[in-house]
Amino acid sequence: MTREAERRSSPSAAAFEVREARRDEYEELGRLTVDAYRLAGESEEEYFPELLDVEERARHVPILVAVEQGTGHLLGTATYVPGPGPFHEGDFGDIASMRMLAVAPTTQGRGVGRALVLACIALARASGRAALALYTRPFMVAAHRLYESLGFARIRESDLEFEPGEWLWAYRLDL
Repeated sequence: MTREAERRSSPSAAAFEVREARRDEYEELGRLTVDAYRLAGESEEEYFPELLDVEERARHVPILVAVEQGTGHLLGTATYVPGPGPFHEGDFGDIASMRMLAVAPTTQGRGVGRALVLACIALARASGRAALALYTRPFMVAAHRLYESLGFARIRESDLEFEPGEWLWAYRLDL
């Protein structure tokens, strides 16, 4: 996707801003992430402690947050993984990845998820990465539509079966 296409697809900048999360926001972002995942259909309860532990992720990789202007309400979050190392999943090699995209259930449909993904794309480009990859669950259909609308492609050969019958689908955007 070209930068011009990204600009045209960006949500209204007047409603919220995307920035790196602050320490005092971590707990709320963890709850927001679990709520969004539950709403999307995530039922793997043993994954929820990892989703809740934003502080641990932030020790290693940037945590992005969308914040409503004027109110300061937290609207969504994403974890940007700049390359191999902590929180880099699967067999993506030496590229950036994104994890744990979540939008507050009451805010979905306002372009928050799109803005967070675009921020991750911008970070990957700025650091000279060749691509940005991610995993998503098969039931996260709205997320699939978002990723595909931004130019991500399914990379079926990188899909992961983490338990019998439980899959993570791989997506990649070449930059």
